[in-house]
Amino acid sequence: MMAIDEVDVALVVLTYNRRQQVLHTLGTLLENCHDVPIWVVDNGSRDGTARAIAEHYPGIRVVALPRNLGAAARNYGAQAACARYIAFCDDDTWWAPGALARGVAILEAQPGLAVLTARILVGPEEHLDPTSAVMADSPIPNTMHFVGSEVAGIMAGASIMRRDAFLAAGGYEPRFFIGGEERLLALDLMAAGWHLGYAPELVVHHFPSRLRDVTGRRRLLVRNALWCAWLRRSARDAWWETRHILHGVLHDAMLLSGLAAALPGLPWLLANRRPVPLSVEERLRLLEGRTA
Repeated sequence: MMAIDEVDVALVVLTYNRRQQVLHTLGTLLENCHDVPIWVVDNGSRDGTARAIAEHYPGIRVVALPRNLGAAARNYGAQAACARYIAFCDDDTWWAPGALARGVAILEAQPGLAVLTARILVGPEEHLDPTSAVMADSPIPNTMHFVGSEVAGIMAGASIMRRDAFLAAGGYEPRFFIGGEERLLALDLMAAGWHLGYAPELVVHHFPSRLRDVTGRRRLLVRNALWCAWLRRSARDAWWETRHILHGVLHDAMLLSGLAAALPGLPWLLANRRPVPLSVEERLRLLEGRTA
């Protein structure tokens, strides 16, 4: 297997107001991912994060943004880190030893793959993340024949991808802010002809931070799911997905606010609507348990 310093790969870490947690994560990444350049995108933190990183880890580059841009802040990290492959993680996730080298080797061998999502182990007990279990059971045929599954999604904080494919797809849409933001990027990559993979031999550890707005995140998850369906699904499939989402939303007053937040975006959505090709819809229908 080729050495990690023979392939052009960089790490991009996203953080916001979690100074102590990101310092711990960076220490672990430096230990696990030798000689891999690390870029931290500080998403407008107000707790001295950028200064603390400069003091503790002067070799790590920091992109300090003036305000919180949500997931789209990762775009700035990908633009700054001039590497062929970008591995993303958050301030509460880190890659296991050897995972990046293996991920790069798979991508080198499979030129049709744009992204590999790692197997996520949660907490000190290393429980399997539920999304990892879903990806492992993906019904999409593995036409790339790598060890793992072809999928139709990405886990933003546990993925390694081709930088040129990421930038050509536009990265993360700023209007989505955060919460299911990966969905639109995944659809745009597949529409461009790329395949997405889940590779269980790649491991990312996740120690979820307690500093998170759970209520706000659930509202944005609903809004962004609706926006994504309206932007990229065919009329028939967008209607099917909308009904599926609303089935749960209409029985939860808090999630209903996600629907309310989605509706004002309709003029922008209609102006930027670009349905994916039928080949992509067929993969999505497989995931949804539909054949037509």
